Amino acid sequence: MKRSAGVLFSGVIAGVLGGSVLVGCSAPSVTGGDTKCKDFLGADQSTQTQAVSKMLKDEKGADAPSLEITGTRLSVQTWCQTAGTQDSAIKEAPHL
Repeated sequence: MKRSAGVLFSGVIAGVLGGSVLVGCSAPSVTGGDTKCKDFLGADQSTQTQAVSKMLKDEKGADAPSLEITGTRLSVQTWCQTAGTQDSAIKEAPHL
């Protein structure tokens, strides 16, 4: 009985540690305006919104309205897919 409990405990620990390693490796870096186009384009919409929101807050010193965040996210997305390079920072994209 003790052995099966030890094996179960080891399996749970390995699963938790393995899961945290996988999560840590797959998440793109969200650093506001310094986020690279390759990370921005590889991120989901929520992560893109976080990056743009942080960029606008850093620039203006206050939270931007939702409409501005959405418009800027779409502008940055288009710019990264056309004129920007993979290593371009999203703050280089034209925005208000």
